[in-house]
Amino acid sequence: MANPEQRIKNLLRLTAQQGASDLHLTVARYPTLRIDGKLIPITQEEMLTPTAIQEMCDVVLAEEKKHILTEEGQIDFSYNFEDKVRFRVNAFFQQGFVSMAFRLISKEIKPLEELNMPELFYDFTRVPQGLVLFVGPTGHGKSTTLAALINHINHTQEKHIITIEDPIEYIYEQDRCLIEQREIYQDSKTFQAALRAIFREDANVVLIGELRDLDTISTALTAAETGHLIFATLHTNDCPQAIDRIVDVFPSNQQNQIRFQLANVLLSVVSQRLLPKIGGGRVPAIEVMIKNHAVENLIRENRPYQINNVIETSSSEGMITMDRSLTDLVKQGLVDLDIAKMYAKDAANFKDLLKR
Repeated sequence: MANPEQRIKNLLRLTAQQGASDLHLTVARYPTLRIDGKLIPITQEEMLTPTAIQEMCDVVLAEEKKHILTEEGQIDFSYNFEDKVRFRVNAFFQQGFVSMAFRLISKEIKPLEELNMPELFYDFTRVPQGLVLFVGPTGHGKSTTLAALINHINHTQEKHIITIEDPIEYIYEQDRCLIEQREIYQDSKTFQAALRAIFREDANVVLIGELRDLDTISTALTAAETGHLIFATLHTNDCPQAIDRIVDVFPSNQQNQIRFQLANVLLSVVSQRLLPKIGGGRVPAIEVMIKNHAVENLIRENRPYQINNVIETSSSEGMITMDRSLTDLVKQGLVDLDIAKMYAKDAANFKDLLKR
């Protein structure tokens, strides 16, 4: 039986070799990989005991982070494995035992073309200020798409870019831009504090790992209003839900003002899902809202539920509905019909689109 350091190294090496997106270590289970969205136990390994996971956790966790894990019950951190591969890690307690989830972060930042994303997204990088949101569940490629956009700015413009992440994921090799990456807990205590500081740091572009609370959202809106281009993620399903989520975190007496502010600064909302691809791998399905006068008015008038209609009738402006994106993937032979149906927003509309 390998010692804890050798065992975790072997598992992380296997994760990278197998092209897995995640490695899960949970008591009384085999170490488990997620490959193309499916969980696959490594049955040639021994079942994991509380002691085995704790010892492996001690290998990858620095002393100060062990204290945070004990005090708070969970911690996010990044782990550089042999200077070849990086992982975003969450260590947490469940039923009194430590579990760990490792997310593989590619060292290579792929351009949009290689991610099967529309080059239209590069347009978001050419505006001087505003807010671009990427929404969708965890693990569906939001960070990867954002990294492509940040790296495009890095290679094409002279800007000061600050990223605020928990933890830092992609590492950028500075080219034409000055890029500074701040990790929560390590470089700043909170998202709010780090974001407030950008007003004194001469930033042009800011990447916010996640809009989590009222203070962060409020500061992000102000920054987008005052000459900063803000890219951020939000854990909602689509554009209307993202707008509702942002507005609803504020007290009711402020919500009307926030709607006007959001209508002014919002540039686009992209919702994305990664679907199993026929033949292996995963492919993105996307919904794209690009703000126009109709969208702006609907936000101001508290009618975000009608934005889907605008997206549906504005394909000439680059907007894409999720159902249209899913239909195209099925027709191209990239995604199985039954899989696509699971992600369709309107089953009847999806079926109708397939017939056209």
